[in-house]
Amino acid sequence: MLKPWPWLRHALDHGTRQQVTRLGLLFTLTCVLVSLAAFVSANNLLFLILALLLATWMVSGFIGRLSLAGLELDFLLPDHLCAGRKLMGRVVIRNTKRWMASFSIHVAGSSDSGLSRPLYFPVIPGRARIEAPVELFFARRGAYHQNSFRFSTRFPFGFAERRINVQLVRDIVVYPSIDPQPGFEELLISLQGEIASFYRGQGNDFYRIRPYEVLESAHHVDWKATAHTGDLQVREFAREREQAVAFFLDLDVPSAQAAWFETAVDRCAFLAWNLSRRGSRIRFCTQDVDWQLPEEADVYTILKYLAIVSPRQGKRLEAAHDRDVFEIVFSTSPERLLEAGWEVGGSNMRLLTPEEGQGEEFRSQKSGSRIRV
Repeated sequence: MLKPWPWLRHALDHGTRQQVTRLGLLFTLTCVLVSLAAFVSANNLLFLILALLLATWMVSGFIGRLSLAGLELDFLLPDHLCAGRKLMGRVVIRNTKRWMASFSIHVAGSSDSGLSRPLYFPVIPGRARIEAPVELFFARRGAYHQNSFRFSTRFPFGFAERRINVQLVRDIVVYPSIDPQPGFEELLISLQGEIASFYRGQGNDFYRIRPYEVLESAHHVDWKATAHTGDLQVREFAREREQAVAFFLDLDVPSAQAAWFETAVDRCAFLAWNLSRRGSRIRFCTQDVDWQLPEEADVYTILKYLAIVSPRQGKRLEAAHDRDVFEIVFSTSPERLLEAGWEVGGSNMRLLTPEEGQGEEFRSQKSGSRIRV
């Protein structure tokens, strides 16, 4: 059963750009009662009151529409926008009318506009340009080409809320989130440990003798120190070049794994951003691109690509041939990588799949033993 007020509001609002308020409904009811009383009693005073009420309604509608006329909207945005992060921008409102001011203006945006909360301007003088700070928030990555905004006002008497919808055509690229999400920081710490372990001993200058760690090559074992201490000791050398990390994002993702692909994009963006800020050289590869940082691109180029990337089924990810680089691979199918010539489970690779731990499983298979993960 429909309540009287929502039903009547919907009926009055149908096909129009205004919404009658409760005060407007009471004013309309007052006009109806006065008109009935005037016609029944034939009282000239009641007719004068009715004329005054109708004139007030007409003037209210005219001034309200005139208040919304001639308004222009624009946004001054930061150079880099990330999903899931609140940022500050600036909104610019222009009143192109020569002398007529606009009063009590509300500005609201659609869900994809980035405008997190409505804005209110008490008055915008004629020929004026008003600039105000605004909080922006984009929930998801992607390219935004146009957004809907709405000017509204209840000026002068609040009988109706008059609205004008504005389409702001602009090209905005929102990067994936680079803020920590559940498990992301733990993954970063784990990868930093693996990268540091992989690059130990890559140089020729002696650095120190330290205890042997699992999965290290026996080539650097110092047998004299081992015999002296009774535990395996290795010679560690200072690395000759800075650490390099290669990101491989497999775009061949089945539709059933679309949610995992979005998580993989966020992980890739988070890791690339943090490792680049720590001075690591980065290579970023998919089936479409192959960039070296900082020679061919910067981290913002990667983030911009990740903002609009989508799965591309049927394309094979080419295997890497540089074994001196630590690889971080995002893929849904280790078996397909093996068929393409990848050494899945190698000491220089961290494989991230929907079923975490498959890289360790392949590594144990290569060494002749199988572990449960």
